[in-house]
Amino acid sequence: MVIVTTIRREVLTLPAAELGPSNPLPSLRPLDELHRVDERDRADLPRDMARQIGYEPLHSVLPERIRDGYGRTRTPRGTDTIVIENDRLRAVVLPGFGGRIASLLHKPSQRELLYRNPVLQPACFALNGAWFSGGIEWNIGATGHTTLSCSPVHAARVTAPDGGEMLRLWEWERLRDLPFQVDLWLPEDSDFLYVGVRVRNPHEKPAPTYWWSNIAVPEERRVLAPAEEAWHFGYERRLRRVPVPEYDGVDRTYPLNSTFPADYFYEVPDGQRRWIAALDDEGHGLVQTSTDVLRGRKLFVWGSGTGGRRWQEWLTEPGTGGYCEIQAGLARTQLEHVRLDAESEVSWLEAYGSLSADAGTVHAVDWGAARAETEARLQAALPRADVDAAYTAWLPYADAEPDEVLAVGSGWGALEVLRASFKVPGTPFDESTLGDAQAPWVELMRSGTFPERRRVGPPGETLVARHWRDMLETAPAQPLTEYHLGVAQWHAGDRAQAVRSWERALELAPSLWPLLRCLAVADQESGHHERAADRYAEAFDDLCRERRDDGEVWTAAVAALGREVLEALLAVRRVEEARAVWERLLSTVRERGRFRLIEARLLLAEGDAEGARGVFDAGFEVADLREGAEAIGELWARVTDAALPATYDFRMRPPGD
Repeated sequence: MVIVTTIRREVLTLPAAELGPSNPLPSLRPLDELHRVDERDRADLPRDMARQIGYEPLHSVLPERIRDGYGRTRTPRGTDTIVIENDRLRAVVLPGFGGRIASLLHKPSQRELLYRNPVLQPACFALNGAWFSGGIEWNIGATGHTTLSCSPVHAARVTAPDGGEMLRLWEWERLRDLPFQVDLWLPEDSDFLYVGVRVRNPHEKPAPTYWWSNIAVPEERRVLAPAEEAWHFGYERRLRRVPVPEYDGVDRTYPLNSTFPADYFYEVPDGQRRWIAALDDEGHGLVQTSTDVLRGRKLFVWGSGTGGRRWQEWLTEPGTGGYCEIQAGLARTQLEHVRLDAESEVSWLEAYGSLSADAGTVHAVDWGAARAETEARLQAALPRADVDAAYTAWLPYADAEPDEVLAVGSGWGALEVLRASFKVPGTPFDESTLGDAQAPWVELMRSGTFPERRRVGPPGETLVARHWRDMLETAPAQPLTEYHLGVAQWHAGDRAQAVRSWERALELAPSLWPLLRCLAVADQESGHHERAADRYAEAFDDLCRERRDDGEVWTAAVAALGREVLEALLAVRRVEEARAVWERLLSTVRERGRFRLIEARLLLAEGDAEGARGVFDAGFEVADLREGAEAIGELWARVTDAALPATYDFRMRPPGD
């Protein structure tokens, strides 16, 4: 048999904003609490759902760093891609951005099946900040967009179950300390892209697991799934069961019929085939189906309101159509985490492809008929038994060793494999991938001592898992060791001990500002806001004395700490001190949108409402504006009674909720 599937590397050029450096300050607090269920709703939830919602929700993104160094200036940039193609489909994968599938083209009809963003514009939606819209993303770790959204993953060519070629993506997910893999292949003449996924827990204790495959599609679609009920979750944080398709007199299976952004988690009955489709006015579009392990299906809509439309514009360029997301996950909702037993794994198979159905039936008022027509067309195109058979055929190949490396991810997996001699066949984490970020931790592991820095500068990343914390506790108590130990203890919930570790380090540390900043956060969290402001101010003084140049590393440190210092001083109304800090910031930092917003706050605190209004009138863009953040609108309301201009309207929930 002649195998016609090919895998090749290409470069995609598109307007892209530079990612910039990560925030050098350890993330001692989560970015937000958007995906928390209102306690009023918990009592009415199914028992298994309530249990999984309460099962080890994420309280910190450590050991990851916040990625907030990007801007909004886009220039043409080349992005490495891997293309997998047969006679029917062509998929374009971005190994440098979490393995995102940026495009899935149905060649006979020349229809793009996904929403393909024409730009690469980071925005603050991932658990650790930078994320971009479009394509198919693989979300692992915890509720939200993965920390790997804008990070590289390993990629290699592997033998597929049919003897052809398969593309393997893999990485070590650091929030839960779990390796995972995504295998993509196109059988000959197949109209469906097969995706085999495996998440492994190599540890001696259970781990919370999370997975959702998010698929962006044009929003001018009807979304169909085999359900008559859904769990509605909006940005007012209420989770309630609603009927499908009509809720509050509106058919919510058409994304533009909703006003505000919302999630609809479909209640797919046990035994029912798992699938979800998005079909246009003519009945054409994308369908996703899977083996039953991937039980959840969801629709996310931006809605037709001003806030949702503004976010859609924010994520792309003018003139681009909007999108919605159809999704598939391990649990019924994204608010849940699933237990993965010690030394075990979970795996499944997904299939993505083109689907055409009778448009009149698909868009009929009769929801049962629309669903039945869609499922019948799916069954004809890809029988359920064929998906199960493809999964069974793939499993023996999941352990196959890669033939040719096509892209290289991080060195963190190699560090964990080196530490514990984990056996993870099929996903090699080679020691050659170890780099500067892992070097001090290799030294700690081998010698029992964490090396002190030879030059002053922001501390490196902190590993917080129990085994690394144990090593830090037994290492010689040097300043940098105590700093990292304190961060690890804070992550573990031992805040009093973390404070003691940071205070001990202050006595001998050549660089004080990282420790003072951590202590300031601890003061804020314990309600000592004046003392926090004192420590923040002292930390900023120390950083300004220590700063060696205006390069990227030091500028990132000054911007990150300066922002926190200003907010801490303004919170306790120490306005003159805040102005003094403002004046010491680099001009390039003061010009950033985030700091223009702070400037407006500062002017208002100084009694200059007209000057604050002038900042708004001059215009600014907060590049790292957080999903669901309402700071701009709230400040505008304090400055003026005028209506909030559309350019600043990012509101994602009804007024008053």
